[in-house]
Amino acid sequence: METKKIPIHEAVESYYAGKTKTSTSCCDSSCCGDSLYNPDLLTEIPADISGFSLGCGDPISLAALKPGESVLDLGSGGGLDCFLAAKQVGMTGRVIGVDMTPEMLAKARANAERMGYTNVEFRTGLLEAMPVEDNTIDVVISNCVINLSPDKQQVFQEIYRVLKPGGRLAVSDIVTGEPMPAEVLTDIEAWAACVAGAVPAKEYMEGLQKAGLTDVQVTPKGTFDIGLPVIPNGPFSALISARKPAA
Repeated sequence: METKKIPIHEAVESYYAGKTKTSTSCCDSSCCGDSLYNPDLLTEIPADISGFSLGCGDPISLAALKPGESVLDLGSGGGLDCFLAAKQVGMTGRVIGVDMTPEMLAKARANAERMGYTNVEFRTGLLEAMPVEDNTIDVVISNCVINLSPDKQQVFQEIYRVLKPGGRLAVSDIVTGEPMPAEVLTDIEAWAACVAGAVPAKEYMEGLQKAGLTDVQVTPKGTFDIGLPVIPNGPFSALISARKPAA
């Protein structure tokens, strides 16, 4: 399936291309960045790489990766989660990062070469049309990225497609308690900043289930300052897990 970029994709790409020149998180708050990781995970990661976390949580600990597994990171950014995953799956495993932003891909590839990772590769692509073969992935991870997609149901379908039977999903993302106000939904910059694209946790769960995934769980982790007037039941970070049924 081929999917072309639309204005939301282009705004997000421009926003994150700019982020390659900074070291701040996507939501620029205390809820995000490397502080949410288990510190033991970061002991062998250079500070400039761990500090360039654009996520909102720790999908690696949630994933409970095993040696030899194949891992797909959706919206891999500078590669931090890919490198953490690569260490856990070892040389018998493999990690694929997918991102649509050329500047991020260049940064991730340079980081991989610098750190000597040979079981990690980075591919150009959209989450709505992942450049990954069917039924080849043990674990899909993602960190504060699926909320950026304008077609989350297609992303969920793609996750189901690439997972092996029995494969699992481990995601940190931004969701809400209630739908976002209309004035936020039409703000392109708010989309790029992990805000406008956030959907209610119930809708997120139902979307995963509609795609065929089971054992869906959403665990709230914390709210954050989005630089907008207070929104009742507004955005919060959560850990989200699910599984593709075994054949």
